[in-house]
Amino acid sequence: MQGIRWVQMSGNELDEFLDRGGTGVISFGQGVDESPFTVPVSYGYDAETGGFYFRLSFPPESTKAEVIDRPVAFVTQDRTDEGWRSVVATGRLEDVTEAPYESSAVQGLWAVQIPEVDIFDRPPEEIAFREFRLDPETLTGRKEVKTDG
Repeated sequence: MQGIRWVQMSGNELDEFLDRGGTGVISFGQGVDESPFTVPVSYGYDAETGGFYFRLSFPPESTKAEVIDRPVAFVTQDRTDEGWRSVVATGRLEDVTEAPYESSAVQGLWAVQIPEVDIFDRPPEEIAFREFRLDPETLTGRKEVKTDG
């Protein structure tokens, strides 16, 4: 019978898995007694700096503005040809929407591909968007490894 175990991914494996972007889930801390505020997101990843980039929507009825300054955990996962992979990054978001053109944050934003997903009940041009960077305090990745047993 074949078993499965999980091992940490190397830095190169993390960069390869994250590529230049994809989708995942971001959670904003709400305190000890409350569930986190969690939303699906598209992300871009800059392997050169190890930074994640997000283009977050702020529709008029959204409560995201109330939690945006809280600590976050971002998770992405996928089944690859080699098995399951997952990455968890934690830290705080930095708003780079109005950052200067020559800043490293804006330069990193241009180096990534954030998939655009239209999930809104109104045209995207009617929704306010802001760009954020996550320079992770922690970044871990795990991969599935098949074992004999």
